[in-house]
Amino acid sequence: MKDFKEKLALVPTKPGSYQMKDKEGIIIYVGKAKNLQRRLRSYFTRTLTGKTKSLVESIDDFEYIVTSSELESLILEITLIKKYNPKYNILLKDDKSYPYIELTNETYPRLRIVRNIKRKKNKNHIYGPYPNVSAARKTVNMINRIYPLRKCEHLPKTPCLYYHISECLGYCSKKIEKERIDNISKEIITFLKGDSTHIEEKIKEEMKKSSEALNYEKALELKNMLEDIEITLKKQKIDLNKNANFDLINYHQDKNYLSIELFFVREGLLYGRHKDILQTLGNIDEELIEYIIKYYEKQGLLPKELYVPKDIDYKLLGEYLNIKVSVPYRGKIKSLLDLASINAKENLENIEESLEKDEKARKKALKELASILKLEKISRIESFDNSHLFGTYYVGGMVVFDDFLPNKDLYRKYKISTKVKDDLAAMKEVLYRRYFKVIMEESYKPDLIVLDGGQNQIQVCKEILKSLNLAIPVIGLVKDNKHRTNHLLNENLEEIKIESTSNLFLYLSKIQEEVHRFAITYHRNIKSKGLLVSTLDMIPGIGEVRRKELLKKFGSFKKIKEASLEELEEILNKETAKKLFDYLRNN
Repeated sequence: MKDFKEKLALVPTKPGSYQMKDKEGIIIYVGKAKNLQRRLRSYFTRTLTGKTKSLVESIDDFEYIVTSSELESLILEITLIKKYNPKYNILLKDDKSYPYIELTNETYPRLRIVRNIKRKKNKNHIYGPYPNVSAARKTVNMINRIYPLRKCEHLPKTPCLYYHISECLGYCSKKIEKERIDNISKEIITFLKGDSTHIEEKIKEEMKKSSEALNYEKALELKNMLEDIEITLKKQKIDLNKNANFDLINYHQDKNYLSIELFFVREGLLYGRHKDILQTLGNIDEELIEYIIKYYEKQGLLPKELYVPKDIDYKLLGEYLNIKVSVPYRGKIKSLLDLASINAKENLENIEESLEKDEKARKKALKELASILKLEKISRIESFDNSHLFGTYYVGGMVVFDDFLPNKDLYRKYKISTKVKDDLAAMKEVLYRRYFKVIMEESYKPDLIVLDGGQNQIQVCKEILKSLNLAIPVIGLVKDNKHRTNHLLNENLEEIKIESTSNLFLYLSKIQEEVHRFAITYHRNIKSKGLLVSTLDMIPGIGEVRRKELLKKFGSFKKIKEASLEELEEILNKETAKKLFDYLRNN
């Protein structure tokens, strides 16, 4: 641990953001403080354990930027975290966002489940979040059964099956009065806000008709639907005002762990909860604020109001998020806040022992791997894999693990040049792009590169690293003839046996499985969108927005292929338009 006594004496007692660096000058932690000197001193003058000890042992230098206010220091902190992705900052474990239910803002509205709502311009008719995905699907299916909404994404020329079974009004061929559509929308919105009166009346009416028609099977189905509504709403009800709309967050800390519990309350109903457990550096206020900001930026939709415990600087958080943030001191909301804390404590107590056991196993495995490879220390690992369809549509994936834990914020997908026709060429392109970026942006580099393959993959990787003048250790995970990982191959192509029952073997296998899953999932997503999307997806620079613009202008794949370069340049920049033009002509 370095002695920063002289440098610390020069740090001002003003607010600002500080950045911890390792021996290679890479930023490994970004924080903020009301008093920079007091906060920075605290790292080097107290007894350290867990994550904090690991951080301080890695600090080779630190810098700070003084700001004129706490809000400025928070904005600067979040900006730097986004830019550098420091390994010791708060990490959201789950890369998925919760589903919401959307009633689309179209002439003929549809009801559907949506996840990525960041780009939604109109968020007036988006309800949720629904942590229980099956409950969200069940709700959408039930409403679509009861109300004759439009079901098709694009209107067909003739009525489909939904029209013939009375679950659609035939918007494609009939003129439907706006008043009728508005009435349907109002009833659906009322239900999504927690009032089931209209829907229950409709179901009871349908039950009666089915019974009279001796259609007992349908009557039973409708009865079960009624019971589902009653159970769901009764479970959700809490003793609050019907118009209550807010999120509420609390926590429990023990040893080196921070357990977080978040409740979603909409129209007086408890929609669901979100929970997380992470390692802490001990700066609870700072870490909770960082966590809350990251969480809502990922979700894309802020609550109308947020309640937090008294430990959090609620005024600062409210200023940053631009919403009302409060601390309840009494009443029903304070009781709910206490309940969140109790749940957070229970969550942590249930798994704390296994977390500690896993942490010890990971540390031991990392030391073992460093010893085998004759390295001083291993923490950050990057692994790569490719996927393709019969030698076409190559894509690449990179996953990042810190101390054998996945860091999904740093995962990357790669569209590979359409000229690439084999795995090694694909690997070469991905590795070059990844580590050229390291040089250009002077960003972090891993302690180890793990490849899913043997001699050829390692030689390709070493060739790329040498061309970029980078020294990063490389290993390959080699499979046997039964496609099971058999041994390691180091960068000198020496075979290293590892016991298949050891923790090290288990953690390396997890990395191997994860990178394979990530690459193949990306490829499947592209394939599932169809040939046109697959083709456009393979051209770097064409994302969802540009793809929609191309389809809107040209109408079909055939017409895009027939378009002149000048016509493509009306939507795309010159370089991307030329790439697309050449690809469509040559394939």
